[in-house]
Amino acid sequence: MTAQIAFAAANGIVLGMAVFLVAAGLTLVFGILKVFNFAHGSFFMIGAYIAHAITGQDPSSLPYFLFAAFVAALAVGAMGIATDTLVLRRLSSVANDYTLIATFAILLLCDGATKMVFGQDIYAVYPPAVLDQTMDVGILLTYYSVFIVACGIIVFVLLELGLNRLWFGKLVQTVARDPWMAGVIGLRVQRLKLVSVGVSFALAGLAGGLLVANQSLSLSLGHSYLLLAFNSVIVGGLGSIRGAFVAALIFGLFESFNSLLLPSMPGTVSYMVLIAVILLKPEGLFPERT
Repeated sequence: MTAQIAFAAANGIVLGMAVFLVAAGLTLVFGILKVFNFAHGSFFMIGAYIAHAITGQDPSSLPYFLFAAFVAALAVGAMGIATDTLVLRRLSSVANDYTLIATFAILLLCDGATKMVFGQDIYAVYPPAVLDQTMDVGILLTYYSVFIVACGIIVFVLLELGLNRLWFGKLVQTVARDPWMAGVIGLRVQRLKLVSVGVSFALAGLAGGLLVANQSLSLSLGHSYLLLAFNSVIVGGLGSIRGAFVAALIFGLFESFNSLLLPSMPGTVSYMVLIAVILLKPEGLFPERT
């Protein structure tokens, strides 16, 4: 039983880091535009398909695998800039309801376009040979699992340092909190928003490229992570990178132990946690400072 608990804990950490990789761009775009992007999972899926188109079923090496992930990030980031320019910016002055409807329409458009370009086949994608091995640390872990955890931590550290220590991150936070005043003091608000949104979407593409080997690649890939990513953004505190990181870990662990202890009721504990946090602390674990 001890080994099962340790294995469930390890799987929970890996799942939590995978969820955070997806949630990072989602919480960043909410912090900037104050919009829940329903299409985020579809852009994540597109990033996975782009990476698969480059590497195929068996990536030849780790550098090639990472190269494909970064190409996916750049491509999805460019799509995000186009989406912001053509759709989101035009809806910035209307009620958020219209923006939510628009992002749902973008979700349907992305899913349809992906089906036309890549088809409906299900692909099995494997990690590079150097990551497709196991290690024994009391329990068996794959190097790919450790790689996912490392990527999640690196993305979190870079975002935390970038937003809180670098001058560009502080400008982004200024624009996100008070765009009118930012414009008054001479900041180029639209340009800062555009770059930031591009980074947010690029994070979705990067997550797709890194997680493409974590499970089968299909048109439903985005939906498999999106719900937990939304839960992490809500529980962590809307717009909080640190909150999304902690909440993703919490949900990853609860999902893993739920599968061990209550296999016939998947997701039950996660929904209970979500409801409890909304009732007791509706602003989230790490609410945005005002």
